[in-house]
Amino acid sequence: MEWNATWDDAQKKIKAITSLNPHVRFNWDGETLKWADNNTETIPTEAEIQAEIIRLQTEYDSQDYARKRKAEYDQLNQYEMMFDDKRDGTTTWVEKINEIKLRHPKNI
Repeated sequence: MEWNATWDDAQKKIKAITSLNPHVRFNWDGETLKWADNNTETIPTEAEIQAEIIRLQTEYDSQDYARKRKAEYDQLNQYEMMFDDKRDGTTTWVEKINEIKLRHPKNI
């Protein structure tokens, strides 16, 4: 089986294939994906690969809120905020965390 695609499409397909069967052997030369002749593993069908691409994309999309929260959490000096809150009897850290969570709610 040969397959030509853009790099982005290839990355998705390669990730799906390795997700479905991490031991299947194939080669990617930058333009074409070819199954290795010495495969002893079951090669996923095109339908299975496309379904896995959709599943992986859905999983990735469902974590968008978490990536956004993490980006904002990483900007905080949380240990210092917690220390200052304990020392000063304030709730600055909790308030900031709650603001971030409100801006990026979980997808339930």
